[in-house]
Amino acid sequence: MFREPVRWEREKQFYRRYQYIAGVDEVGRGALAGPVVAAAVILPQDFDHPDLADSKRLTPEKREELYQLITAEAVAWAVAQVENHVIDEIGILKASLKAMAEALEALKPRPEIALVDGKFVTPWVGLQKAIVDGDALCKSIAAASIVAKVTRDHIMIEAAQRFPEYAFEKHKGYATKQHLEALKAHGPSPFHRYSFRPISETKRPEEIGLFRRRTRLLLF
Repeated sequence: MFREPVRWEREKQFYRRYQYIAGVDEVGRGALAGPVVAAAVILPQDFDHPDLADSKRLTPEKREELYQLITAEAVAWAVAQVENHVIDEIGILKASLKAMAEALEALKPRPEIALVDGKFVTPWVGLQKAIVDGDALCKSIAAASIVAKVTRDHIMIEAAQRFPEYAFEKHKGYATKQHLEALKAHGPSPFHRYSFRPISETKRPEEIGLFRRRTRLLLF
């Protein structure tokens, strides 16, 4: 008979050598607006919860519940974000890795090793292991994905109060039909990522303002 896989077996391989194991993940890479947000979490080695999983597999209500549990019981946790204008300057991959590195750097105690979701390690100066699909294989990465997701969702809900015409509270900046229709109707806001298509094909607000000022000067 085949043995059923042990839950979080990938992370447990590190338990024999390290006490402080951090999981780090980011959310918001594919969004058209808002920051990319990363979280780093060090969990007690005996921590587990039957609903703990990759944040994408959870309902918003369950994510909020687990967020409260994780942040209350973690040995340490931290979040970091890279804003949309920086994403436009350095690109989304570098921005994502930068956010994860900053979250790791903020952890106290300092982790002995960081398990990074994805193919790449971060600029953080410390021992790291990149793990593809890490949020499904490592409980600390799953916890980090939940903390990052809830944090970013709150940011986007607040942004919706400043820019109500885009309904950020519903789609969190991703390219839904509703969001794309709002972009067509209102154009992009200062909260959008101008290096992302289809926004990259439009003018920035400051460019529109400069064009209008030049037009007025020519008219007078």
